[in-house]
Amino acid sequence: MAATKKKVVRKARKGERIRQVAAIPFRLGERGDAEVMLVTSISTRRFIVPKGWPMKAKSGRKAATIEAREEAGVLGKTLKQPAGTYSYWKRLTNRFVRVDVTVYLLAVTEELANWQEAKRRQRAWLAPEDAAVLIDEPDLSTLLKNLKIPQPSPAGELEPRPHLASSSP
Repeated sequence: MAATKKKVVRKARKGERIRQVAAIPFRLGERGDAEVMLVTSISTRRFIVPKGWPMKAKSGRKAATIEAREEAGVLGKTLKQPAGTYSYWKRLTNRFVRVDVTVYLLAVTEELANWQEAKRRQRAWLAPEDAAVLIDEPDLSTLLKNLKIPQPSPAGELEPRPHLASSSP
């Protein structure tokens, strides 16, 4: 971890963009209503989404999947296309750095009772609009408010939810 922070500080000093990947675990209720999972951060106990640094020889999508398993104890299918991006200020030992985060949706198929960071984090299932209220990062809050949760097709594959057009008589 310390080596990663040193690398981040070096990149920030050179003016390079700092990047992370994140997962938004989601599930659909019986009526098709979506819930997303938030976890608490280890240091501040604020609600966040599982996120971390890119991993060598792994795609952003795969790294986000691993972070979701480690931080939230969930398994599932991570969708290929990112759901969006957001930026935030990351607190390091003696400074803050701006971090750009690519976010992937993860359709949860299993919630583990025991996982790597279970003793250090809490997790909560919430409607996306309720989750948005609990998030401190404005860009992530906006992403959650506008989130398009895919609906399963008759074949069981996840498809983007169609936009409903209003009709007037």
